[in-house]
Amino acid sequence: MRQIIDFFVRNKNFILFVFLFSVSLTLLFTSSNFHKSYFLNSTNLISGNIYEFNKSIKDYFNLGKINEDLSLENQSLRERLYNLTLKNQQYNVFNARVIKNSYSLTNNYLTINLGAKDSIKNDMGVVSDKGIIGITDRVSENYSRVISILNTNLNINAKLNNTNFFGVLNWNGSNSNILQLSDLPKQINISIGDTIITGGNSLIFPMGIPIGIVSSYKLDNTQNYIEAQIKLFNDMTNLNYVYIVKNNNKKEIIELNE
Repeated sequence: MRQIIDFFVRNKNFILFVFLFSVSLTLLFTSSNFHKSYFLNSTNLISGNIYEFNKSIKDYFNLGKINEDLSLENQSLRERLYNLTLKNQQYNVFNARVIKNSYSLTNNYLTINLGAKDSIKNDMGVVSDKGIIGITDRVSENYSRVISILNTNLNINAKLNNTNFFGVLNWNGSNSNILQLSDLPKQINISIGDTIITGGNSLIFPMGIPIGIVSSYKLDNTQNYIEAQIKLFNDMTNLNYVYIVKNNNKKEIIELNE
């Protein structure tokens, strides 16, 4: 008790100052409408900034859920788009998340979080909202491996948009942003900036999925065909959500042609 009394005695001037200052502030803000309004506005501004900061933090941690919801919505829209001109439901679309992705090797692969229990099988097309990603080649119960388009062993049927001229899309293992499109007839009218899309001649990808744009082109060694450099729409080094495309007519078409 003696120590408490000594504390107040030693600091009596400071305590008196704080008391009088508090009283003066109270009188100022309660007697003056201007100061009262200024004080309330300042308080509201501080509170607003705090709430906004808290909201930003919450939004940041909710980004994963927001992206997942958008992915599900895009899945439905994409499925309707692929079946738009067809009489039956030829394509189903599943959304998945990339959990592993290589892009610095000669033959690259991805791993996605859907497998056999989700109706995923080998040889299904994998795309993103910007373009093609690859083709499934191994499937376990819960996961699937995808041959990336950045794989020198993968060939994809592609064509020049708004034409019926097709070529073979492949990667030479050099630049992860550039693929090569070969076997284009030399008589076609091609320009830098033209869009390249899937050709639809395979049983894996529907026709019209974007791939990239022509960045340069030249005649190949035979002088009969054009080889074009295609700048991808996708950034293959930064993938998160993807879509797996199932062709429901694939088995019937294969059996018909056997």
